[in-house]
Amino acid sequence: MNQTKIISRILFYICSVLSAGYLITALYALLCLATGFSVTPYGNGQYLHINYPFTQQPFLNIEDNYPYIIFSFMLVLIPYGIFFWLSAKVFRVFFQPKLFTKEHILQLKRFYLFNIFIPLPLVIIASFFVEVESIIWGLVFIHFMLGIFCLFLANIFKQGLHLQNEQDLII
Repeated sequence: MNQTKIISRILFYICSVLSAGYLITALYALLCLATGFSVTPYGNGQYLHINYPFTQQPFLNIEDNYPYIIFSFMLVLIPYGIFFWLSAKVFRVFFQPKLFTKEHILQLKRFYLFNIFIPLPLVIIASFFVEVESIIWGLVFIHFMLGIFCLFLANIFKQGLHLQNEQDLII
């Protein structure tokens, strides 16, 4: 179990950093696009550089059209920020002193609900406005499978909580 705690702690920190990176990038990009701060058009106005703050060095390169910005840029950054945040919370479960708790089951439930019910509708909606590459459908399937796996884990945790509570009553 010690190995699990070490690995889950490392993955918790990695996912936390990734989540913060995605969400801060999305927030910064929204701020730049809304205000024009640190944005440089190029390619005859077809593309935009979102520059690093207070520099002219490109940080992000995006197409300058609203369907792309919304469906191929923001609808990738924000959900992946949430995905990594939920992942961090799931990994956090596995290095806690008490494994089977209602709060841990809730964390697993949030993760599986997100992965089962969010990616497919987002990609379907996006496909009406932008071209969706075939690899994206593979990612949707992977998220669905992660969600199903986490659903199984949540059910195991529910059973563990039930058995743990019964043992507490006997002892």
